[in-house]
Amino acid sequence: MARAGAVLIGIGALAGLSGCAAMQAIAPDPASVAQAMPGELEPIKAAAVVNDLTVFWVTSNGCTTKDDLLPVVSTRGAASTVTLRRLTEDRCTRPQDDGIELRWSFDELGLKPGTNVTVNNPYQLPSDGA
Repeated sequence: MARAGAVLIGIGALAGLSGCAAMQAIAPDPASVAQAMPGELEPIKAAAVVNDLTVFWVTSNGCTTKDDLLPVVSTRGAASTVTLRRLTEDRCTRPQDDGIELRWSFDELGLKPGTNVTVNNPYQLPSDGA
């Protein structure tokens, strides 16, 4: 339950997304966890799925771009799971305290509009000093 609270806190901090947004279930999909995937599993600060758009907040040392991460989509029935994987390590030395926001449209992910999407990444809890 602590994770769910952290997710809701992270979601409450969303900026730049207007209108009514419904957060869909965020739970690991055992089938997608078992599959070998490229890169490293990326802990995320927050995530949202709204208006056929996936939005992630990830840690950055100052150089992370969308090209450094790969959203891997797995589909089972009518539902899809997105697992964000880091392909390139950010070796810069200018940490972004709040992380950075990265977005992928359903079109970019190969998903049909209105698809039920869950996120399969662990949430990174804020550090005590933050």
